[in-house]
Amino acid sequence: MTRILSLFFRRRSAVAGVASGLATALGVGVLVGCAVAGGATLDAAPKQRVKAADVLLPTAGMGFDYQIGGGYTPPDGVRAVSRDREDEPAPGLYNVCYVNAFQTQPGALKWWQDTHPGLLLRDADGELIIDEGWDEALLDTSTAARRTQLTEIVGEWIDGCAESGFQAVEPDNLDSFERSKGKLTKEHNAAFAEALAARAHSDGLAIAQKNTTDLLDRHDAIGFDFAVAEECAQFDECDAYADAYDNLVFAIEYEGEGHVGFDESCSTWGDRVSFVLRDLDVLPAGEKGYVFRTC
Repeated sequence: MTRILSLFFRRRSAVAGVASGLATALGVGVLVGCAVAGGATLDAAPKQRVKAADVLLPTAGMGFDYQIGGGYTPPDGVRAVSRDREDEPAPGLYNVCYVNAFQTQPGALKWWQDTHPGLLLRDADGELIIDEGWDEALLDTSTAARRTQLTEIVGEWIDGCAESGFQAVEPDNLDSFERSKGKLTKEHNAAFAEALAARAHSDGLAIAQKNTTDLLDRHDAIGFDFAVAEECAQFDECDAYADAYDNLVFAIEYEGEGHVGFDESCSTWGDRVSFVLRDLDVLPAGEKGYVFRTC
């Protein structure tokens, strides 16, 4: 994935299986007040933006935690979490399902090579194109036929997110075209993202744009509902995401040398986006090196 390591790998026909707190009124998915960690409650329906029937959007300013490295009891004040698709959603919270949609998961390359070798992106010599930062092979979104095949595979994972009770999905590595050695374009990935957005919405899930301001001008056409942005403060991109998504932005900054100070990030953008500071490996609480702070 882009800038952060994801450690793990997972349709529903109705919204009846979602986490407690969802209800249906006038054919639109709404959220009633329900208890969460620290005694907080999710906002009632009037404060929720709903883009389509049975698609529940987060509320601007929700306390957020990024738990894609393994779920744990959300800290007090957290009302939304992102977890890996094979993890369970956090009861009573707004849950975003992490799916590595544009690259292979670490350790999953053999499965792709054995089952769908033609969907792996290759260079002129036939060698796999790898995201060296995370040792992930890029998926080939360059043709309509390949995108259709990929939509069936990743679409089943999105279906699983809905069946598990998540309210939204974040497909990662939307910006894989930047690492494709010219084999992919923004248009290729935007077309695949549009197919994933349609699948998510058909499952009753909202869908987040994950990173890359290069496609912000297409977010409505693609069908994205909100954003999950890594290091938008570090790269001075927070305002761009906030403007595009009316402040419906979950922003993750990472602790480490050379990173923008978190207090400065909160002071500059904390009234527009929901910030969380995490360790680079997004470790579960209790493990050595775990970091968690909010504004």
